[in-house]
Amino acid sequence: MTTDHNQFELHETTFGDEFLNDQQPILGKDMEINTGLSKSLNRLETRNNRGVEVIPNDLILKQMNNINDITANLGPITEYAQEPLVSLTEACAPLITTIDNLSVYVQQALKETPNPPPDKLTIDESAAIRLYTLEWEGKHHSLYSMLNHTLKKEPREKLRPYFKYLKLFLTALTKLTCVPSLVIWRGVTKDLSGQFPPGTSVVWWSFTSCTTSLPVLKNNMYLGDDGKRTLFSVEAINSRDVRAHSHFVNEDEVLLLPGTQMIVQSQFSPAPDLYIIHLKQIEPEEVLLEPPFPGVCLYPKIGRACYRKKRFIIPVCLLTIIIIVATVLGAVIGHKSPKTICQRPFEQSKKYSVGSDPSYAALGHFRNNREIDVAVTNRDVNTVTILFGDGQGAFKYPWLYDIGRGPISVLSYDLNNDKKMDLLIANQYNNTISVLLGQGNGSFQAIQNYDVGRQPMYAISADFNNDGKLDIAVVNSNDSTVSILLANANGAFQTPTNYAVGQTPSSLVSADFDNDHKLDLAIANFDDNTISLLRGNGDGSFRTQIKYAVPPGPYSIISSDFNSDNKMDLAVANQKDNTVSVLLGNGAGDFQTPTNYSVGQMPWSLISTELDNDNKLDLAVVSYADSSLSVLHGNGDGTFQPRKTYIVGKYPYCIAAGDFNNDKITDVAIVLYTNQLVTVLLGDGNRSFSSQLNYTVGRYPASVTVADFNSDNQSDLAVVNYRDDTVNLLFGNTNGSFQTQTSYTVGNYPASMISIDLNADTKLDLVVTNQHNNSVCTMIGNGNGTFQAPKYFGVGELPRSITSADFSNDTKLDLAVTNYNGASISVLLSNGDGTFEAATNYEVGSGPWSIISADFNNDKKLDLVVTNYFVFTISVLLGYGNGSFQTSTDYTVGRYLASVIAVDFNRDMNMDLAIANQWDNMVSVLLGNGNGTFQLSRTYAVGRSPDSMIAADFNNDKKLDLAVINFDDQSLSLLLGDNNGVFSFQSIYPTGTGPSALKSADLNNDNKLDLVVTNFYDSDLTVLLNICD
Repeated sequence: MTTDHNQFELHETTFGDEFLNDQQPILGKDMEINTGLSKSLNRLETRNNRGVEVIPNDLILKQMNNINDITANLGPITEYAQEPLVSLTEACAPLITTIDNLSVYVQQALKETPNPPPDKLTIDESAAIRLYTLEWEGKHHSLYSMLNHTLKKEPREKLRPYFKYLKLFLTALTKLTCVPSLVIWRGVTKDLSGQFPPGTSVVWWSFTSCTTSLPVLKNNMYLGDDGKRTLFSVEAINSRDVRAHSHFVNEDEVLLLPGTQMIVQSQFSPAPDLYIIHLKQIEPEEVLLEPPFPGVCLYPKIGRACYRKKRFIIPVCLLTIIIIVATVLGAVIGHKSPKTICQRPFEQSKKYSVGSDPSYAALGHFRNNREIDVAVTNRDVNTVTILFGDGQGAFKYPWLYDIGRGPISVLSYDLNNDKKMDLLIANQYNNTISVLLGQGNGSFQAIQNYDVGRQPMYAISADFNNDGKLDIAVVNSNDSTVSILLANANGAFQTPTNYAVGQTPSSLVSADFDNDHKLDLAIANFDDNTISLLRGNGDGSFRTQIKYAVPPGPYSIISSDFNSDNKMDLAVANQKDNTVSVLLGNGAGDFQTPTNYSVGQMPWSLISTELDNDNKLDLAVVSYADSSLSVLHGNGDGTFQPRKTYIVGKYPYCIAAGDFNNDKITDVAIVLYTNQLVTVLLGDGNRSFSSQLNYTVGRYPASVTVADFNSDNQSDLAVVNYRDDTVNLLFGNTNGSFQTQTSYTVGNYPASMISIDLNADTKLDLVVTNQHNNSVCTMIGNGNGTFQAPKYFGVGELPRSITSADFSNDTKLDLAVTNYNGASISVLLSNGDGTFEAATNYEVGSGPWSIISADFNNDKKLDLVVTNYFVFTISVLLGYGNGSFQTSTDYTVGRYLASVIAVDFNRDMNMDLAIANQWDNMVSVLLGNGNGTFQLSRTYAVGRSPDSMIAADFNNDKKLDLAVINFDDQSLSLLLGDNNGVFSFQSIYPTGTGPSALKSADLNNDNKLDLVVTNFYDSDLTVLLNICD
């Protein structure tokens, strides 16, 4: 049976995961664990190839380069559901003669599957997903490539041998929690823009692997920066996150089911040869994929928890947003006075958590005091968050107010002249603006909503009719109008009057452009590449628009006097052209031809301010697609110098400027959309912001250790490189910099490393875990920066993390290693000469990841704690003091536990724990009772996918702090401690892409602890030097 959907259908293409070469892995993260001593990766023999499609010239693929076969009308995928639900081995039996070596990989998938599997799946169901994610070796086609190739073929009878596997596979997928509606990405190394015109309906008939990590997808290891490329942004409603059941357990992979129907929303080209196509998934009117069993719902229902509407056209923050974010936390009570405690240890930007999907921020004295407060709109949860300032740059716990649907921008004014600050909010999804009148104590009166045009994007307030009352102007993007609401005397507003402007207005600014003492409006029109000027009549009405052409995609517009001629000029950020246009005004309401300046990819928000104390206005713009800040320094004559670029964090879209640290130098604050953060970059008054020190190392640096390997009293670095099978040595200088590296070859896929003295010769040695050798290797140091050839010792399957201590009380350092695929740890007792006895294994939870050693029950015998990634527990193994350990006791903590460290945070002489919870984006602190048990955990928000941690006193207040690297948002979180086991809100510093290991030492001999971070995808190191006084 075939069904005509009157749409494009993906048919016979490389877009459905089949027949790919081995050069393009799916983006994802190779998580690295640091216990304070060690770090480990999960990267197996081949990388996942499903997330980026390479269109090769191979003859086999020539017939499949037509991504959209308009004439193809494939029938729905049915009948498989009538098959019985059988084991994976039985489900794959009909395919043995079709797919090479299938039985081998079936057994591998079953072997890798933990027991019990996560998400309440059976072993066969979980293994069916894992089998789909496996890559076949050599030139043999993997199961997923053969299956997806067949899914896009007629007749459907060819699919019959796959029916039993489809039954098992889809049963497993539909049991997984539906991923909340979000934008996911897929890349193709080809220009497909001509085949996806806006408004077109498309169906993807295969299982489609996507990701949520756009920056990783664009990394040179994957889609890259050169050649023709198409990025699909998919607004998905029923995708499944398969990470917990994947062979590549840390891949950021989300699956779309066969028969996914979407509408092309828009497309544009932000850079040469790069095309972005936005698709929105819909529930098909007809059955395209039969559910695997009765009663299962493939799509979320109306009002469902798993469907929260998100749009790829993310809220814009335009004109002058006022957002002050402290760069210094409040003083911590302790041995130093508040004035002397260093709250800003590192020369990097800081970030502060805000609400879910923050879309805009405004500043005000909402309590009528001297402290500055901040209001943030949270678009996905229809709220506004009020954070109360403490006068020292920090903010107290937020208050929440429910407002309209899809709040996209907020500004603060005194709308009713009562000397109390009010809020004006544009609500994108229910075509209203909300007015919250302030009561002067931080609270607000009941919300007042006013209807405006369709999809309001941005609202401003000014006195358009010269009656001394603030009126409102709103741009409505979906009906190409501006709504004017004149004010009454009591804070209420009249029915709006609408004025036509250009297509899809996105922002507006008000100023007197013709020097007639009447306020005018200038509007950026995104879809017709113009600016509309509406001259005011002074009575609240406006004349018919005058249009000025600018480059494609004008989005954010501002007004200032850029050439000091007392005439207002305009600047606009053009998203589709990656430029900023400057239009100089003549004072009569006309503007010169725009001058264009190149900036980053997809410029989103633009401000004008003086950044370098030269009395000349500069421009600063954040660019959403390449996570950058572009600064164009002004010459004072209306022209600007070429941009300076700063990498700021994932998906920046709002920017504000101010002097945040009272040094009379302008700083900038930037809102990062997906991270729910604000980042602050401090200016130095010399046309620059504080920057990082980066050092290139090998491919996929996974672990780093700091020690003096060449006996010169300087800290050196040793870095293990996962894909190179090497260790790099970087020798330190006295100023915190490092010399050229030396390289050593170790085992296959080295994952973690520690530095200790194995043979008691006072010279530091190295121990490395090798995942594909199922071994650890030792490298005996010569004391001069060189090492002897490695020696290998067997451990369990897929060793990840390692720690060392004297477990047998014989003054010799022993080893303990987590075996990720064996649900066990291996203990190797030392012979004292750099060799070890055969390993003894102990059972722990599924997916043991990180391991530490300490005396948790105060019996003077060392114990072990292990994080178990898949079962969300830690295992505590109390030691007997002779090198053996008791059966483990497990504690449930957060989800997908990564690293763990043991420190006495509250100075009660009992060892405590801090654990990174990757799924929850939290750090859990468990205070120890001193008898081997722990109290209930207290959690602290950090960045996305926290991993390696270190506890130390970073601000010299004699209190232990926590530093945590966050793999998915390229950042490091710093939580300052109070000596009671309690920590402050995080401050965040940017790192490179995929921070994977963290170490601390005094790198420049100034008696302050510095930090070193390995950046997995950038193949380099970031050094953060401590600047505390």
